[in-house]
Amino acid sequence: MIAPARSGRTRTVFVGSGAFGVEALQRLAELADVVLVGVVTAPPRPAGRRQELMPSAIAQEARALGVGPVLAPERLRDPGAIVDVLALGADLAVLADYGRIVPEPLLDLRHGALNLHPSLLPRHRGASPIPAAILAGDSETGVTIIRMDAGIDTGPIVAAERVALNGHETAPELASRLAIIGAELLVRTVGPWVRAETEAVPQDESAATMTRPLRREDGRLDPDRPAVELERAVRAYLPWPGTYLETGLMGRLIVRSASVGPSASSDVPGRLVAEGDGLALATGEGRLRLGQVQLEGRRAMDAATLRRGAPGLVGTAVA
Repeated sequence: MIAPARSGRTRTVFVGSGAFGVEALQRLAELADVVLVGVVTAPPRPAGRRQELMPSAIAQEARALGVGPVLAPERLRDPGAIVDVLALGADLAVLADYGRIVPEPLLDLRHGALNLHPSLLPRHRGASPIPAAILAGDSETGVTIIRMDAGIDTGPIVAAERVALNGHETAPELASRLAIIGAELLVRTVGPWVRAETEAVPQDESAATMTRPLRREDGRLDPDRPAVELERAVRAYLPWPGTYLETGLMGRLIVRSASVGPSASSDVPGRLVAEGDGLALATGEGRLRLGQVQLEGRRAMDAATLRRGAPGLVGTAVA
């Protein structure tokens, strides 16, 4: 059933799937000058050990808020899916963490489609902007709202807010922080946008960078890289794909936290070495001091506990 719109309220469809968009959906539902006429999200996916079908984070939140209908097409570009979305009668689409191509009819609504993106565009366009900012050692990131066009995060900028980074953020921590800041920015932006009080400014293409979807193999910690880069990877790749070392002695060692320390003259890059009562990975530039670690199929523990149980790891080469 399509929600009726009171005079002056903007009929809005929310499009998203991941947890980053939950805060934005909540805040939009509270706006007096917006009526949410529906939600578009990804279909349920297998999750957990039993691989049971689970609705997306956005679908769950929409139902908790009483917002509907909730549409979950396998492909939004399919003609039938487009017809279903357009039947909601929305004047504006708001997107956050959808991760799929949006067809042009949704971009051509009366007020267009606004996309909330967790980076300072045009830097870190694409699928993994939050890990990319951590991996690059950026001193700041932010959130950007663009009017979507047919490109990937290429539309003109409607609003943006900068966020300083301290160099210790993990991807989940930064995502949670940006979700709150982005939702607040969205609340401040929607009204002026639909009243034509805000202009969209083209992005500087010369400053654009692109990210890609993360792959499981990205999580391998390569000892040929400097320790500072590996430590960023540990923070950037939480919770997925995670980071790991392959040890011949005990198999795969998952690294959940780490820090950087100086090399010793006796270090051989690519080997695990004693670091106090714990362990570190010797690299070509510095040591990666291991914090929380986990052998596959075992519980997480600190590196000192692991070393006490497996002293033979000291001196082991990793792959």
